[in-house]
Amino acid sequence: MSIALIWILVGVVLIISELLLTSVVAVFLGIGAIVTGLLVHWGLIDDLAIQFAVFGIVSLVTLLLARGRIKRWFTGYTADEDETRPNFQRDIGARVTVVKAFNHGAGRVVLNGVQWDAFSEDDLQVGDTAWVVANEGIQLTVQKERLTARNQTKGSDNS
Repeated sequence: MSIALIWILVGVVLIISELLLTSVVAVFLGIGAIVTGLLVHWGLIDDLAIQFAVFGIVSLVTLLLARGRIKRWFTGYTADEDETRPNFQRDIGARVTVVKAFNHGAGRVVLNGVQWDAFSEDDLQVGDTAWVVANEGIQLTVQKERLTARNQTKGSDNS
């Protein structure tokens, strides 16, 4: 097996590994390895030190010039995301369904297909609809009535 073929195979493996890594770095190392392998195959470079230099330079240049553009391809567009609110606050005001009746203020609800432990001052039974008013880590606080802008302001004044 020739050195050129080894470089090309390493490049192909690196590019394929990008499908698993999704860091959008290995693909540029793969491009550098393939370019180096082709240059060796065509007889343009022979010295091992020059091969590694070409690999490093081509990988670095393509990484710096194209990573931002290519990374956007791997990032989906989410129009309904509220970028201004932290993740734990995005669920406030969301509608949930009770899956375990509330006993002494504690029960379980489903939010976005996931069951959560929840607390409520309201009497909630299985199948009832409730609304998220707070998110304390892995536990939600819910109530029977939907939050309005007036209720949210009134609640935040008490804090």
